[in-house]
Amino acid sequence: MDPKQTTTGFGKNPRPPKVKNKSAAPVQITAEQILREAHDRRLEPTHSIPQQKIADLEELGEFRQRKRKEFEDNIRKNRLNISNWIKYANWEESQMEFQRARSVFERALDVEWRNNAIWLRYVDMELKNKNVSHARNLLDRATTLLPRVDQFWYKYTYMEETLGEVPKARNVFERWMKWEPGENAWMAYIKMELRYDEKQRARAIYERFVSIHPEPANWIKWARFEEEHNNMNKCREIYTAALEFIGDEKLDQKLLVAFAKFEIKAKEYERARVIFKYGLDRLPKSKSQSLYNQYTNFEKQYGNKAGIEDVVIGKRRVQYEQEIDENPKNYDIWFDYAKLEESAGEPERVREVYERAIAQIPPAEEKRFWRRYIYLWINYALYEELENKDIERTREIYEQCIQLIPHKKFTFAKIWLLFAQFEIRQMDVSKARKLLGRAIGQCPKNKLFKGYIDLEFQLREFDRCRTIYTKWVEYDSSNCSAWIQFAEMEKNVLDEVERCRAIFELAVAQENLNIPELLWKAYIDFEIGEEEYEKTRDLYYRLLERTEHVKVYISFAQFELSIPYEGGNAEGVRRARKIFEEAYKKMKEKELKEERVLLLEAWKDFEENYGTEETKEIVTKKMPKVVKKRRRAADSTEDNVIWEEYFDYIFPDDEVQNRSLKFLQMAQAWQAKQKEKSSTSENNEE
Repeated sequence: MDPKQTTTGFGKNPRPPKVKNKSAAPVQITAEQILREAHDRRLEPTHSIPQQKIADLEELGEFRQRKRKEFEDNIRKNRLNISNWIKYANWEESQMEFQRARSVFERALDVEWRNNAIWLRYVDMELKNKNVSHARNLLDRATTLLPRVDQFWYKYTYMEETLGEVPKARNVFERWMKWEPGENAWMAYIKMELRYDEKQRARAIYERFVSIHPEPANWIKWARFEEEHNNMNKCREIYTAALEFIGDEKLDQKLLVAFAKFEIKAKEYERARVIFKYGLDRLPKSKSQSLYNQYTNFEKQYGNKAGIEDVVIGKRRVQYEQEIDENPKNYDIWFDYAKLEESAGEPERVREVYERAIAQIPPAEEKRFWRRYIYLWINYALYEELENKDIERTREIYEQCIQLIPHKKFTFAKIWLLFAQFEIRQMDVSKARKLLGRAIGQCPKNKLFKGYIDLEFQLREFDRCRTIYTKWVEYDSSNCSAWIQFAEMEKNVLDEVERCRAIFELAVAQENLNIPELLWKAYIDFEIGEEEYEKTRDLYYRLLERTEHVKVYISFAQFELSIPYEGGNAEGVRRARKIFEEAYKKMKEKELKEERVLLLEAWKDFEENYGTEETKEIVTKKMPKVVKKRRRAADSTEDNVIWEEYFDYIFPDDEVQNRSLKFLQMAQAWQAKQKEKSSTSENNEE
């Protein structure tokens, strides 16, 4: 072979050589003709098998001896190859040598008696040749040695039933059932009895069947068997027994659905509804979806509006239970769950939900964890009072809630106030007062004082209101709203002007006030209302000693304008202008630019309304110019300098002052230079 040519015949290049002559062949062949020729040639025999003709018994004996020797040699080479034994036995059977065939099968069983194929071929051989006794003995041996192989039992019972030996077939089934086989074996036994109309025997077999295999599907099969034979009472007993036997732990929705459908067919709708509710109350949502759907369809077909609502409530109830199992401290779920039960109108269920909810005490004694929890107690108490009209139970709920709250760390004023209002509704004022007094003594709080005062005010017990106000300001002397409300009660309700003024004086004398401007404003408004203008002016001066806020000056000026003088408004204008000038001077000394702008705007409005052209021009000249500037931002660094723009105010009088300061500095510098020159000239003369 040419070394350049490879095994494919095309050398290094694997592609075939190009065809030079591409013209059409003289004889054309179609694809159909090619397929037909291929099919015809496939049917032609490739080789002929020689036929051997045996002329006499001697040749037959030699042939048999030769074949047996071949089989024996194969078995001797590999005794565990079962196909060799089966081929040997089948060949002996074909030669009508049944004894030899049995001998071969028996030898094979000695080697591997657990092989099912040997037993089945052995039995098939006996049955094919109508050796029933031999087949029965074989199957008896096989079922005794291998009782867990169902195929032997099926073949045994089929053979006996085919032969018409029903009692023997029944005995075989009974032997089989002692081994407690699978469900198919029991169903085969039952079907055989039903073929011969033995209903009582089939019923007894079903009873034994469900005792050994108590799965819900098997109970359903038994119940449907009784239903087919119109034994309704027995069918109901079977379903009931199944539910009792299985119990709540292994309850299955398929059994409940089948039971309910049976009752629906029997037109026992109330029974079916009870069955559905029984299952819905005991099964989790993940295992009862089909039951829910069937119940919904049932209520749509046979129920009323209330029944459909019960279905919806049942679904939501199961959903809430699952969410509570996941997180029992989620109080929002408890609120929704309690609201659901309240809508259902079953007091026992509502109480059970509320009791379970309030048992979920927050994990830590911090108020932020208790804010939602405390409303469970409130809703529970309101439900018992308003819906159930159970007064004693409501009182117990409030008492338990108050005992539960750690008042030394925090409290809830709303609980004390709701409890007191509840006692008022029961016409027991003394209990309400004792309760609020206990609250103020145990855990004083502004809301408690205010609520107690509102209660006494509604009862028109003003002396008690004064006492409580006194306790309140003693407890929290910095609370301006308490002082103001105390004073307003004395003025507006009791018309005690001197008491009101004394309260205000005590209030403004306190050092630490939370909202002092509110208190001073209320005091000033009180004096203005009493037309005590001198006292009001003194209050403004006292206030300005404490704070020189621009709004105080503006308010003071407006007050002076509002005073009705006998000689007209000129005195008020003069006093107001003086206040503005003094305020501007103070703001300028403190270099408060924004406050000066605010003051100038108010001053400008004042001059436009009450001033002359000269005063207007003076104020206008004081108005600043707005200039945009740049400065270094607070968050800038040396590596990253950030500049920001801002608006600044430049006042004209500040510029004049700055110019005079600069001129003075230049004069001082010139004087220093002159002194230096005179000293140097004197030194040179010396």
